[in-house]
Amino acid sequence: MQDNRVDAQNILSSLGQFKGPAPVHLWNPPYCGEIDIRIASDGRWYHDGSLIRRPALMQLFASVLRREEDGSYCLVTPAERVGIQVDDCPFVATMVDSEGEGTQRRLVFTLNTAETVLADAEHPLRFDTRAGEPHPVLTVRSGLEALLSRNVFYQLVEYAEIENTQGQEHLSLYSAGAKFNLGSV
Repeated sequence: MQDNRVDAQNILSSLGQFKGPAPVHLWNPPYCGEIDIRIASDGRWYHDGSLIRRPALMQLFASVLRREEDGSYCLVTPAERVGIQVDDCPFVATMVDSEGEGTQRRLVFTLNTAETVLADAEHPLRFDTRAGEPHPVLTVRSGLEALLSRNVFYQLVEYAEIENTQGQEHLSLYSAGAKFNLGSV
C-alpha cells in the first residue's frame, strides 16, 4: 500500500522562487494525499506538530495555498496537490493602515504572511459572530480569508461611522469605494 503522506521537502523542491501568490488556479496536478501541516486559528503554521518558526517558509507555503470547491485547503504546485488542515481562516490581518476619511477611506491590511490587501469590492470585509464573539473576516483571494486580529477590529470600529437606514442605526465603514456594515448600534 502506498503512503499518501507527502513530506514538506518535496513541495519545497518543486516550487522555485515565488514573489507573492503563485498562480495555483491555473494548476491541476494530481492529489497526493494529506501532509501534516496545520494552520491554527491564531494564524500560526505547524508541521508534524512543531511550530514553523521561519517566516520565509510560512510565506512560501502560503503562496501555494488554495481553497478547493469542497471547502478544504491544499498546497498546490505544478507537480502535486496535498491537503492540509486549517482551523479557521488561513491568514490573520495583524495591522491596518487607513488613508483618507469617510467614503474616500482606503484600508490596507497587512497579513501575518507580510502580504498586503486593500479592502474593496473584490476583497470585502465581513462581520459575523461565532460563539457570541465578533468574527471579522477579510477576503484575501480565491476563497482564502484572513481573520482580523482583535486590535485591527477595534481600529475599524473607531473608523466606522453611525448611519441611519430606515430608522435603524448601524456602523458603516468604507474602503476603496465599497461600503461594509459592522452591525447595529
